[in-house]
Amino acid sequence: MKRKAEEIRQLDIDDIKQKIDTLEKGLYNLRYQSQTSRVEKPNRFKELRKEIAVCKTVIREKELADARKQ
Repeated sequence: MKRKAEEIRQLDIDDIKQKIDTLEKGLYNLRYQSQTSRVEKPNRFKELRKEIAVCKTVIREKELADARKQ
């Protein structure tokens, strides 16, 4: 997960927000799939939630870093 966070830190905020939107749509689709049928990889819920959290954390870090510069 550390490597993933480092990759996300290299992106700019707009790209990270776009990635969050994509991940949230994937999570929604997975939830829908779990209600209608059986999910092949139930641990994917946890992976998506963690990746969304990492993205949001990186955005917050960047916002705080920008605030300190001003």
